[in-house]
Amino acid sequence: MGFGKVLSAAGTVLLVVAALVPPARAVAQPLLPDLRQAPVGCPGGYGGDPALCRDWDVCMVTDPKDPSGECVTSGSIRSVRLRFTTAEDNVGAGPLLLYGRRSPGSAEMRVRQGFQDRRGGPIPVSFDEAGRTTKTTMYYEPAKSHRHWHLLDFARMQLRTPGGRVVVADRKNGFCLGDRYRTADADSLPGAAREPGSPEAELAQRLEQNRCGYRDPDATEMVEGISVGSGDDYRYDVDFQWLDLTDVPSGTYDVVNTVNSGRTLLESSYDNNSSSISISVQWPGGAARRPSVITEAPAVTLLRSCPGQDRCSGELTLGKHTYERAQGPVAVTPRCGSAAPDQGCCCGDVPPIPPAARRGPAA
Repeated sequence: MGFGKVLSAAGTVLLVVAALVPPARAVAQPLLPDLRQAPVGCPGGYGGDPALCRDWDVCMVTDPKDPSGECVTSGSIRSVRLRFTTAEDNVGAGPLLLYGRRSPGSAEMRVRQGFQDRRGGPIPVSFDEAGRTTKTTMYYEPAKSHRHWHLLDFARMQLRTPGGRVVVADRKNGFCLGDRYRTADADSLPGAAREPGSPEAELAQRLEQNRCGYRDPDATEMVEGISVGSGDDYRYDVDFQWLDLTDVPSGTYDVVNTVNSGRTLLESSYDNNSSSISISVQWPGGAARRPSVITEAPAVTLLRSCPGQDRCSGELTLGKHTYERAQGPVAVTPRCGSAAPDQGCCCGDVPPIPPAARRGPAA
């Protein structure tokens, strides 16, 4: 057989084989959640000016070991706390679905993340159906104000210098996730539940009622999550919703709140995982540090709020120092925290930062 005939025959065989092989099907992409850190110190679902939020205060306590100690204005004050509400929204295409399971004798549950593959499509209902292994775990929190299963390391809170150095880190480590509120922009999100009886609506109903195995330390499986257009929040008066200011010098700082900081959970975007506020801390009498005996809380002033950003102060300082404009909304009227919110006890004579903050001598 000539060389040309061989090529012709081979080409015929290739055509036949190609005709017999079916075209490859496109692999369906899962609908991913998108966790958005809500403005610091704002209630869940808030859609207004974050500079006007009032879900934070300064709390002096007598027992530094009590995570939810009563706020006092006198007595043997041992600790000063900046308390604030944190909230995390899901604004993605699909729900955040987390399934825990533990072996007999194990104190912690392994966690898998599940996904919905299309709107109106089936939603995983168990650990076995969730396909993605994560590095996080769940544990049972026996404290009286909790008594349910917590997901570890879902969000973090930090006090940082304008340059980004961490001064104080939170002690909170567990979360019971569910649909606790509807986001302000839920109606604009295609994946938000709308049709009664749909898989999305049924999931939202389950997550609205989710109590994470309340009073069930013997549970071996658990479900936590957040539907599209919903969020999970923790009020500022809940255990560990604070950063300790006791040994923090007077100055300007960023309070930074970050969801999924280790990117343990798969999302469509990580660009909106942090929000921050710029605050001024000033100990009484213009002191640089706290006195040996604390009788009065430091004045804490909200300078501005920066949703979606992990830096808010830049090189911002007070007095006759220079300013560097930070990104984000500028507070028109500074908000002062209070150990007794109805008395406004802790506001100091700290001037507001002008909207056109600039380099050079302050006006």
